[in-house]
Amino acid sequence: MLDQGAQTAITALYRTLLPAQGNIVDLMAGPDSHLPPEMEFGNVIGIGVNAQALDSNPRLTDRVMEDLNETPELPLADESMDAVLLCDVVPYLRQPVALFREAARVLQPGGLIVITSGTRFIAHKATALWQALDGADRRRMIETLLARAGFGAVDNGTVTPAPEDMFWRDPVHAMTARRPEGV
Repeated sequence: MLDQGAQTAITALYRTLLPAQGNIVDLMAGPDSHLPPEMEFGNVIGIGVNAQALDSNPRLTDRVMEDLNETPELPLADESMDAVLLCDVVPYLRQPVALFREAARVLQPGGLIVITSGTRFIAHKATALWQALDGADRRRMIETLLARAGFGAVDNGTVTPAPEDMFWRDPVHAMTARRPEGV
């Protein structure tokens, strides 16, 4: 549900946060991971339920068909990833703490989780709790869920489009946290 400008903002964020040559996993991946085209990564693993969307994503080096709402377990080795991405999918997570714990497990110490979302969502697919909360409460909920999953301090921010931008209408909110060292 992200417009072109919001997707560009997410790519710019990834450019500043993701390690070149790092191993990345895109959870609930779709046809575009929004990774900066000029950046090379070690592995980019996409996990999702739509084979056609995964197959059409040119940045993925590996594709895994798995419904993370049914089975929030990542088929990845402990401490094998540098970053975990969740782009515009948190409204639809039915077991977020379990999935965030799995993200922490597969991240190397100091590894980064990046959660991005717009303001729009598909109401009939989003959880009732997500729909009941406003933007500030949603951010507090995600912070609490990340803390319960073992992540450290959460950074967050929102980027809003300029009024004259014809291709960007959706504000983008991002939250990041790192797996603590020595955990």
